[in-house]
Amino acid sequence: MLRIEHLSKAYGEKKAVDDLNLHIAPGEIYGFIGHNGAGKTTTLKSVAGILQFDQGEIYVDGKSIRTQPLECKRTFAYIPDNPDLYDYMTGIKYLNFVADIFGVSAADRQDRIRQYAGLFELTEDLAQPIAAYSHGMKQKLAIISAWLHRPRLILMDEPFVGLDPKAAHLLKGMMRQVCDEGGAIFFSTHVLEVAEKLCDKVAIIQGGRLIRSGTMEEVKGDDSLEDVFLELEGESC
Repeated sequence: MLRIEHLSKAYGEKKAVDDLNLHIAPGEIYGFIGHNGAGKTTTLKSVAGILQFDQGEIYVDGKSIRTQPLECKRTFAYIPDNPDLYDYMTGIKYLNFVADIFGVSAADRQDRIRQYAGLFELTEDLAQPIAAYSHGMKQKLAIISAWLHRPRLILMDEPFVGLDPKAAHLLKGMMRQVCDEGGAIFFSTHVLEVAEKLCDKVAIIQGGRLIRSGTMEEVKGDDSLEDVFLELEGESC
């Protein structure tokens, strides 16, 4: 579903991502872990086609994000760590705008908006301007917009930040459903307990370089993910 091959990206003399290789297969929830500045957001933005990268290739469902960006972007959805939505729009106008971009039919968008807005208890707020939304409400709206066109791959940067416990629980279930239906999830998180319970595979990045990856059992063994992460962080200092 997603293949990252020898990805490198530098800002001046600093390498934010250094020769990164990852493969996210259909059916997998893949967690991406690292401290602030480790290269997670740079990687996700590169996969999403927002950042140009210096070396390597990124393939989404077999298509190159370099040479076939539109084909790739039809396949996935991307939720940044701080959703930058159009504050002058109402929630419903924004969702219809996204649905228009992806060619979602009137009937399908109506059903999906009703379903997801109901789940996240956002229905009554869709008529309000996004400028009036709290951070958590904006996060919920971004999640709904990402699910509208039924993407096969969903990229998320710290998706649980700002969500209340009920919304976080709903999002976990939605993520698992995407994968049960043959899709894939690639997301970064600082919440290691969530990653340990939710992810099929996990990758730990430090200073732009991959230091460990694999199934949860392969990465953590009999220890907790938090213990392994802190141990690896200590070894790299």
